[in-house]
Amino acid sequence: MIFDKDGNITIVMQEKASLATFLKNLNQEYHKVKNDHLILNLFSFGTLSTSDLLEFMDLSNQHRGSGKSFVLVSNSVAPDDIPEEISLAPTLQEARDIIEMEEIERDLDL
Repeated sequence: MIFDKDGNITIVMQEKASLATFLKNLNQEYHKVKNDHLILNLFSFGTLSTSDLLEFMDLSNQHRGSGKSFVLVSNSVAPDDIPEEISLAPTLQEARDIIEMEEIERDLDL
């Protein structure tokens, strides 16, 4: 598992592992990144399905409940195909933009 920290944002990546292994490793290492906004770079997994992304629902809800952003990055699934509880971006830059917008919304209590 690779953690790339930039300010209060941590990008999490995993190479040569299954999605289930990635999620397991992330849950085990979550304490290291729980205070940061998280971007999960899922490009190394190739094509993912909606049900694959739904595996992150519990962690997303937990992390967002603590006032931090949680964004998945994949272009395999259309954002309209997943629930609002999961933020999905097709690129890392768009993931950063989502975090910026969510920070503004939190600052304005929206």
